[in-house]
Amino acid sequence: MTRKIAVIGGGAAGMTAAIAAATHGADVTVCEAGALPGKKLLSTGNGRCNLTNLRMKGDCFRSGRAGAAMEVIHGFDERAVLDWFEGMGVLCTDRDGYVYPRSGQASTVREALEQEMRRRNVTLRTSTKVTALQHIPEKGNYKLTLGAGMPLFADAVILAAGGKAAPATGSDGTGFALAASLGHTVITPLPALVPLLSSQRFFHRLHGVRVHGRVTLFADRKKLAEDTGEIQMTEHGISGIPVFQVSRFASQALAAGKSVRAVLDFLPELSEEAWRTRLERFAREQREMTIFTFLHGLFPDKLCRVLLERVCCREDLPLGEMDAGRRGELARLVRRFDVAIQGTGSFEQAQVTAGGVSVRELDMRTMESRLHPGLYFAGEVVDVDGICGGYNLQWAWSSGQIAGTTAAGGEYI
Repeated sequence: MTRKIAVIGGGAAGMTAAIAAATHGADVTVCEAGALPGKKLLSTGNGRCNLTNLRMKGDCFRSGRAGAAMEVIHGFDERAVLDWFEGMGVLCTDRDGYVYPRSGQASTVREALEQEMRRRNVTLRTSTKVTALQHIPEKGNYKLTLGAGMPLFADAVILAAGGKAAPATGSDGTGFALAASLGHTVITPLPALVPLLSSQRFFHRLHGVRVHGRVTLFADRKKLAEDTGEIQMTEHGISGIPVFQVSRFASQALAAGKSVRAVLDFLPELSEEAWRTRLERFAREQREMTIFTFLHGLFPDKLCRVLLERVCCREDLPLGEMDAGRRGELARLVRRFDVAIQGTGSFEQAQVTAGGVSVRELDMRTMESRLHPGLYFAGEVVDVDGICGGYNLQWAWSSGQIAGTTAAGGEYI
């Protein structure tokens, strides 16, 4: 008898799961709350869809259990993803490990997945929200209550409804509520890959500044994470890829009531000794050069002014007249610019959700629930989140493939 499978959510993971299940002979119905499946894909990679990364490592993922993500990804890895998309007519290109569709358009990926679902005879029900999910053990199936109150019965369910990040694309947390209604533990969802907020007054003068640097995050004086790259200053704090990479740790620490700060190093490419030697040499050999001119050779003018303000030094002060104590204070500030973090951007600004359905309640070899046979999970609804660079989409493809295949009765070795 053909196995009937319902997929809740038509995003990257849901479409992948539906295709995999249909490929293995299942009768698949996808319930997507929005009008367009895969809408969130259109905004990934700045509209170009960074769909995976050839540098796939375990420390690129965060979860409630170390190694959980890679157990799944090894079953359908980045090379398998490239072959899979090529089989759908999507040729990919590698840009220093970051993989994009050759077209440079995220719509290419979304349309290929939708077309493949249709080719595999997947029933796609858009504008269809699942409001309740019930397991009926005595009948060995599941009952889904749809928005209009109509029931849908299935032998197995794949819950791939996304998280809470970018709610305008349909990620409204429904999946967490459905999982919790069946007794699953949901680790508190928090914004990740998101800007960090500070109330310090100088930020309104730094708005728009971009500078190469290192971000080191601390909570109650304990180092949590660090990353290096282009830091972007906003009116309300700090942003940019290195900030995004550490942001999930800030979200968790703030939620726990801890004191969080970010220490910025604006010259990570120089050793402490090299930087201090440069400053002292110019003070000796270029005595008439103003301190502002010296700094302007290194940093944007807005940042130079804030640095000088914080050490109480006027811009036109010649280097030769700057006392050793103030030079030392400036040298330290350039390398350890302390920012008090009061919060993170909202889910509207977040690229992904940290938290979700506990991986300890899932069999990561199959993505099946340990609480309810026939219930599977895929994508952002699970407590797995990756760093920037295609890792979150790799998780969607891998978890979707394995959930869809095993739900239909197939196996991964």
